[in-house]
This record gives sequence, structure tokens and C-alpha cells, in this order.
Amino acid sequence: MIITKTPFRMSFFGGGTDLEDYFKENKGAVLSTTFDKYCYVNVRHLPRFFDYSTELSYSKTERVVDIDDIQHPAIREAMKMLDMHEIRLTYEADLPARSGLGTSSSFAVGMLNAFYTLKGKYVDKKRLANEAIYLERVRCNELGGWQDQIAASYGGFNRINFGADGFEVHPIIISPERKKQLNQNLLMFFTGFTRFSSDVQKANIIESPDDRNARLKEIYSLVEEAEGILTDKYTDLDDFGRLLDCTWKLKRKTGFSISTSSIDRLYIRGIEAGAIGGKLLGAGGGGFLIFYVQPEKQENVRKAMSDLMYIPFEFENGGTRVIHYNPEAYEPI
Repeated sequence: MIITKTPFRMSFFGGGTDLEDYFKENKGAVLSTTFDKYCYVNVRHLPRFFDYSTELSYSKTERVVDIDDIQHPAIREAMKMLDMHEIRLTYEADLPARSGLGTSSSFAVGMLNAFYTLKGKYVDKKRLANEAIYLERVRCNELGGWQDQIAASYGGFNRINFGADGFEVHPIIISPERKKQLNQNLLMFFTGFTRFSSDVQKANIIESPDDRNARLKEIYSLVEEAEGILTDKYTDLDDFGRLLDCTWKLKRKTGFSISTSSIDRLYIRGIEAGAIGGKLLGAGGGGFLIFYVQPEKQENVRKAMSDLMYIPFEFENGGTRVIHYNPEAYEPI
């Protein structure tokens, strides 16, 4: 039996510039971190006592004989990719899917990690990220960027650069005290709305490619500015919150499905209660709102958002890892 533990991510700046059709022609970058909410993938070979050969348990249960009959596209295609057979797979998570935290990509990374481990193979973080991107974007034909798979695989607080040659991961060099202060100044709330990221991407009708690229270049420029705020100990950390407000306003203009009137009202309520800035996490359409709030105003903001679920969190650095390794003898039929 193998159990993997893979973190979810929150993206602060650069979202949208990680889309392949954009960064192959223009520079892309995101500033993001993983945090202490995880998904768990439990995999073992299924004993041959049943009239089915594959059993899957996620939001539903599937029992099939033929891999082609699996309804979950990522599991089906991952099993084909790695030639997996006679599998029992169970998925659990600390937070709901379709919520803007890269949950599907964390699952893809954790599943591939578990499959390789079950086969007795070690795979490094870069390969896991690349194969999770290939699984979701090519084999499953799901729209979206590359940042989620990379963040889930590597873990930590990073700047991820994108270009014609692929991606590079650069940890943000920040003192533990400043990083802790940033963590303490961020409040996260669940809006209750959930949507597939790929559906949001499809629904976003952009006025023109030129307008879209101009906005994404502005969004990209904020990554450099945000990194400077974090790494310069003499800079006011509150500027990070002000910049979040800027990137959210830019992000809203990149597509008609990024926000909704309900989310806009929630965001305004948080700002009026004392938040300096914030944004909706993920592709848009719902999920989690994050606000940057000075400590003395956090009680006011939490009261103003009392009808939403507050989610405390801490940054994490581990990325995907195997937390239970009990290999078993397996002879394929």
C-alpha cells in the first residue's frame, strides 16, 4: 500500500501568464505558495477475489473490469500512461474540489507519485510536474495553465518562470520572520461557489487577443514588483496587500467569467471592513477569497465575512511526498 500527501496552492500574482499559448510567445511568471491543506491518494493492488479488477473511490465509487470504462478521465489516462492494472485507489482531501486551489492538479501529481512508487520507481519533482501537465492538458484535453502541477510537485513559496523552453522554479528568499508576518496578515474565506477551472477558461470570452495579451503583460509585471516587496526587508509589507488589489482588478478584466456580482459584493465588503487588498484564488467563478489584513483590523473583517467559512492556514514547503510505503509482491496476469 502507498499513500501520498500533496499540498494545495494559492497563487498571488501572474495567473494567466502560465497558459502555454501565451508564454510560448511572451514571458510568463507566477508567484505562489503551497499551504497546509492536502489531498491524500491511497493506492494498492486489488486482490483477485472480485468480479472487477479496478476499484476507485473519490466523490463517487467506480468498479470496472476494463480500464477504458473508467469515467474519471485523469485516473483512466494515468493508468494507461503508466500501464497500471488491478488497482484500488482512494482519494481524500482537506478542502473541496473545484475551489480555485489547484485541487485537480494536486490530485494528478499525488496519483502519479503513488503509481510510480507502487511500481518501485523514484521520480523527481520536475518529472512529476511535467507528466501531470501532460496528463491534464494533453491526454485529458483540459484547458488551463501549468502553475498548479508545478506548485503541487515542488511545494514552498516560489516564483515560477515560464518560457519557450518550459519552466524554472525559484524559491522566494525571505526571512522567516517576514514570511510569518505575511502568513498572519492573510485571511482566507470559502465563498461556497465551486466550478471547474477548465469550464471557466472556456467561458471567458476575451474582446481580442491583443487586449488579452496587454492585460497579461501588466499582470506579469506585478510578479517582479511583488517579489521585490517580499525580499526587500526595508519595504512596507502592506504594499503586498495593495498589489493584490491591483492584480485582482486586472484579472477581472481578462474574462467575463472571472468574477460574479456575488463575489464582487463579498470582495467590496472585505475591503470596506479594513482589508488592504485581496483576490479570488484560481481561474475564477468561485472558490476561496483571500484578503491581506493588518492584525488590528482582522476582527472587523472576520465579522464582516461571518456568513462565509473562515479557513486558517500556514505556508508549507514539502510538496508531494510519500507518507506510507509498504510495497507488495505483484505478478501481473
